Amino acid sequence: MTERKHVSSGSPYEPVVGFSRAVRIGNIIAVSGTGPLGPDGKTVPGGAAAQARRCFEIQIAALEQLGAGASDVIRTRMMLTRIEDWEAVAKVHGEFFGTIRPASTIMQVTALVEPDWLIETEMDAVKKGSEPI
Repeated sequence: MTERKHVSSGSPYEPVVGFSRAVRIGNIIAVSGTGPLGPDGKTVPGGAAAQARRCFEIQIAALEQLGAGASDVIRTRMMLTRIEDWEAVAKVHGEFFGTIRPASTIMQVTALVEPDWLIETEMDAVKKGSEPI
């Protein structure tokens, strides 16, 4: 039986809602929707590009805790509250994934959990060439 491994976000809502920052089963890793929170727990300033960068940093750190990294990402999703931010966010996405080129979606949503979030991101990865955990 393949082991299921979880990475915690540290959120007090994890046990209430029933989620983890990331889950790995075998070589497959799913990273939950991630908002642009700084180490202090507050939304990072600087607009959609800065917020996107922070989301990707958090998610890649979760992948690394599960033995993977950015090069293993096969899909990203970016939910924006202002579609006009798509080009700035896409540029940041390219900084992280320009040579990896995962399948990707950018969409506008009406709102996110926190009103000052301009973006929330998700990603999926497959750890190539490794034995399942």
